Amino acid sequence: MKIGTPRETYDGENRVAMTPESALQLQKLGYECLIEKGAGAAAGFSDASYEAAGVEVVKTAASLWKQADIVAKVRQPNEAELKRLTKGKTLISFFNPAGNEEGMEAAKAKGANVIAMEMVPRISRAQKMDALSSMANIAGYRAVIEAGNNFGRFFTGQVTAAGKVPPAKVLIVGAGVAGLAAIGTSTSLGAITYAFDVRPEVAEQVESMGAEFVYLDFSEDQQDGAATGGYASVQSEEFREAQLAKFRELAPEIDIVITTALIPNREAPELWTKDMVEAMKPGSVIVDLAAEKGGNCKLTVADEKIVTDNGVTIIGYTDFPSRMAAQSSSLYATNIRHMMTDLTPEKDGQINHDMEDDVIRGATVTFEGDITFPPPPPKVQAIAAQKKPEVKELTPEEKKAQEVAAFKAQTKQQFTLLGVGGALMLLVGLIAPASFMQHFIVFVLAIFVGFQVIWGVAHSLHTPLMAITNAISSIIIVGAVMQIGSGSILVILLAALSIFMAGINIFGGFLVTRRMLAMFQKS
Repeated sequence: MKIGTPRETYDGENRVAMTPESALQLQKLGYECLIEKGAGAAAGFSDASYEAAGVEVVKTAASLWKQADIVAKVRQPNEAELKRLTKGKTLISFFNPAGNEEGMEAAKAKGANVIAMEMVPRISRAQKMDALSSMANIAGYRAVIEAGNNFGRFFTGQVTAAGKVPPAKVLIVGAGVAGLAAIGTSTSLGAITYAFDVRPEVAEQVESMGAEFVYLDFSEDQQDGAATGGYASVQSEEFREAQLAKFRELAPEIDIVITTALIPNREAPELWTKDMVEAMKPGSVIVDLAAEKGGNCKLTVADEKIVTDNGVTIIGYTDFPSRMAAQSSSLYATNIRHMMTDLTPEKDGQINHDMEDDVIRGATVTFEGDITFPPPPPKVQAIAAQKKPEVKELTPEEKKAQEVAAFKAQTKQQFTLLGVGGALMLLVGLIAPASFMQHFIVFVLAIFVGFQVIWGVAHSLHTPLMAITNAISSIIIVGAVMQIGSGSILVILLAALSIFMAGINIFGGFLVTRRMLAMFQKS
């Protein structure tokens, strides 16, 4: 079968659904690859690079759609592209099934199979195909870069001879994939970063990245923002009021706001109101990543950058991934390639559209003349982070009682072992000659003392710091030398064996230490 990628027709779209690298992997699955002439030029992939990877460059989109059994693209197909679908042809792209009923009806009428990349279920096995996360990661990073480009100061604070520059204060609303990417970029640039999310369980992730999580004066029992598949859910009116009150409190101090909050199959919730924008300082920047779905900011205009009367810049671009076309195309093409891997289990260049597979069924919106959207919930659900059980803080008296009990238990165990050892030594002393008993006592004491000393050394010190173990080995050698002059053949053999094994430990320790130190030396 042939898989082809046409040039994107959407204005300003620079991405491409197939790269030379992904084409090589698709060919290993048994497919022939086609690309429309100039389809990858805006992303930095020339026709020559495709030809070098064994891809056939087709002159027109019409010819490509006619030849290809599978068409992979980025943007939702337009009316002209939908007309080019035929029975049995498979289309893989973003499709917006919740708001594209006409497109699904057209695909159904044509008998084509459509896989919507935004419908890939968020389960562990499907992460490699999760195009929404791939693009959100890029959008979150790019949002911070765009904010910095429109912000009149440094992100990080500086103290110079010319004066002191305070660090920027950045608020990220929503700690999903895009939000976490924005947090990572913002903290890396040195800004004081705050983050908010309706899911309290993500606070640990936010704080681990160096940002401060914004908590509300709201009971956690009433706050449960996690929905199926790891997305945020709709909140109560009381929670919304508490959330807006917190944002109004923060607005005058924040320099940059990046909003990323989206709820599946709904308009973006309004989180940054007109009065909040008016409360911000002149020169502040708002980047609304939810602009395509109506925006989280009341004043956002999709695909435009505006400046308010009080000097706040509001950016509503919807093409952040396209502004990093090479990186976005590589990631999206990889998502497509992984989807094709699941569709081609035999690697024979033939699609096996298994509607029993959670991932394939979840992403399929039309199949063999039927509309299959919305899909049933996957058999394996995404598991949200569970709340940690509360750990009771012990009082000083309770801690002391625990320590005393542990000490008594350890002491009792040691006395028991010593008692058993003493009894065994007494038994041996009754039947063994006096000379053997002398050596045996030294042997038993060496075992006991050696065990106690080595057991007290932290495991992390055993390999890098050989000084302690070498000292122990040296004591063993001294003791063995003292015993090797004995007239007993057995004692002489044991002493010689001790010297040999301790020597291996000493010289081996030095050799390992030498090799480890060499790893840190500059060549």
